[in-house]
Amino acid sequence: MSKNITVLFAPIHYVGAVNSSIGMAEVLRDGGHRCIFAVNSDWRARLESMGFEVRVMGEEGDTSGDKPVMDSMDRNAESAKGHGILDPKTPLEKALIVINSLTEDIRNEERKDPYLRAIIQSVRPDVIISDHMVAVPAIITSGIPWVYSWSNSPLSLDFTIECQDLPPSVLGLAINSDPKLWQQYRKQLNEAKAKVWYEYRDWLVSKGCPTPRKYQMWIPSPYANFYMTPKELDYTDIRKLPDNYYGFDCFKRTGSDERTFDIPEPLRNRSGKLVYLSLGSMGSANVDLMKRLVSIMSKSEHRFIVSKGVFHDKFSLADNMWGERSVPQIKVLPMVDLIVTHGGNNTLTESMYFGKPMIVLPLFFDQFDNAQRVQEMGFGVRLDPFRCSEQQLLDAINSVLNDQTMAQKCKKASMRIQSENSIEKINDIVESLVK
Repeated sequence: MSKNITVLFAPIHYVGAVNSSIGMAEVLRDGGHRCIFAVNSDWRARLESMGFEVRVMGEEGDTSGDKPVMDSMDRNAESAKGHGILDPKTPLEKALIVINSLTEDIRNEERKDPYLRAIIQSVRPDVIISDHMVAVPAIITSGIPWVYSWSNSPLSLDFTIECQDLPPSVLGLAINSDPKLWQQYRKQLNEAKAKVWYEYRDWLVSKGCPTPRKYQMWIPSPYANFYMTPKELDYTDIRKLPDNYYGFDCFKRTGSDERTFDIPEPLRNRSGKLVYLSLGSMGSANVDLMKRLVSIMSKSEHRFIVSKGVFHDKFSLADNMWGERSVPQIKVLPMVDLIVTHGGNNTLTESMYFGKPMIVLPLFFDQFDNAQRVQEMGFGVRLDPFRCSEQQLLDAINSVLNDQTMAQKCKKASMRIQSENSIEKINDIVESLVK
């Protein structure tokens, strides 16, 4: 396509959704297209430092752009703590909390919808890409081709496409678990959705949106729908998706905005393999859990790089560790031998990109599904971060580090992912939407 187009990204304010959008925007920008972000002011400084245009949404009086992205991390972490999804509850209990909290997401969209409409009218983009938990009327009714991007686990596509041949998402159920149990869980989840869904449906219809399918939380785009997971972890052998759904191995950022990284001096001359520990921007807000993991790993013979999170000053690291509030993850991952992660979809797909085995310690939502999928497909181990014993975690670290079969499997997947570079096809797909 000879004509350069304008693409407006309108992700929800969570770190994962914005980072995924950045990965796509970098590819589109390199393809000669203009990319603009409609976001909270927290993201403005970082996005502009990467060369992207920004329109601040819902905060017209704030034009300083001085707030760092960490403000979003703080807000996300406090929200997760406040809802109790970082506590040692069951996956079902946490799923019900997330569903109940959708009321807040809907209220936020109601408040921001007029601002986003104004941005769309001002920018007049050729294509809009949205990564949200719920439908966004300003986008759906804009008359502009739009893409729905889902940066969570592919199993949780059942928030809009239900598949009776797969277990319900966000519970971490195995694909060979009892289907009768699936139906029981679906009933409980739908009963929870019913408390918010009818009012949500009426609001969407009042704004000119099509009526969503019963209990459907977002409306798929008639143009194109994106999701990310490596082919090795996808469910396409069980669930056939419509032709306008496009899977990508990852939306990995280039990391051009991150500082260079060398193995820190305290770890450089120590023996042992190098392990990266990160519970994500939200999970690390559970200081007691971070302290527990640090205490256990202090007894390991290996070395650890730790992303300490927003409460980095509330706990100390052991001698075999180094860490900061935030580390340049894209620069760190190629250097390590093992990743101990919460199982967020960005970290998982980036780990697969670099061919690194994982120990997944899921905390909430799609992290349970990712942990289960990684384990059942042979790319790592799933453990309960709250209930695993000290010996279980230490043994898992040694076992995964010494598992040559797993290492070769990860390496093979990495070579395919990097060779195919599926994110590059975003240019062709997005360009094809513009007549």
